Amino acid sequence: MELELVCEGLAFPEGPVAMADGSVILTEIKAQRISRVTPDGRRETVVETGGGPNGAALGPDGALWITNNGGSFVWLDNGGLTIPGPTPPTHTGGMIQRYDFKTGKLETVYDSCDGKRLVGPNDLVFDKAGGFWFTDHGCSTPDGRKNGGVFYARTDGGHIRQHRGHMISPNGIGLSPDESVVYVADTQLGRLWAFDVAAPGELAPNPGFAPGRVICNLPGYQLLDSLAVEASGKVCVATIINGGVTAFDPDGSVEHYPVPDLITTNICFGGDDMRTAWITASATGKLYRARWPRPGLKLNFNA
Repeated sequence: MELELVCEGLAFPEGPVAMADGSVILTEIKAQRISRVTPDGRRETVVETGGGPNGAALGPDGALWITNNGGSFVWLDNGGLTIPGPTPPTHTGGMIQRYDFKTGKLETVYDSCDGKRLVGPNDLVFDKAGGFWFTDHGCSTPDGRKNGGVFYARTDGGHIRQHRGHMISPNGIGLSPDESVVYVADTQLGRLWAFDVAAPGELAPNPGFAPGRVICNLPGYQLLDSLAVEASGKVCVATIINGGVTAFDPDGSVEHYPVPDLITTNICFGGDDMRTAWITASATGKLYRARWPRPGLKLNFNA
């Protein structure tokens, strides 16, 4: 896989969304903003979000939906690399935001579930029904971690439900091509989970004591971040420490595509044949473009 550098100088980029005009919308977590990178590599600010905008996706209403962790990291400089550190004591929780491109309005749609504040919303994916699955990554504490979970919500602001809780560090989330499975990458465990879908917005019961099915645990010390699904059903997960993208087959086999950044955080697909991959290299603040070996899955509400 040959990488092309498209843009640099980004402040911990994440959440790429491929647009029809060839540009990419992405989050800059450290800069607390949504940006657009044009095909010639220029960066333009779309909106200042505050907090820590992490994941982004286009919804059925044409708006940009954002999982905002609420500023759950202290930012460290390690030899010129930007590294997310511990959660600052000022952090009070995160939220789900909606940005209307036409009006320029940014609003918070959800900041709690069943009366409990969301901790660190991380990534989201819309299903055909127009609702969205999202992960709450949790956050660090002086004594350990606040655990995260997997949620489903509707865009009308009237329904949010936690379907799995007490998870270590759920991060990337995606749907299988037939939407029968929700995939979730757990950062600290280096594990890809699969949750069977019983109906839109509903998961099947837990398989025994486990919250879901384990697709694969990566060997050694490898961390997982956000993900995108291929049209074939492979799940492409951005990989930290072993910087790059790991493609998981549902049968558990894997292949790794290296990226020159130990904190590779996300990938999305676009282009006429869905083989243009956009990859965020966050420690070095870069956005890469590559010709992926297989087509990505076209999202339900792509631009």
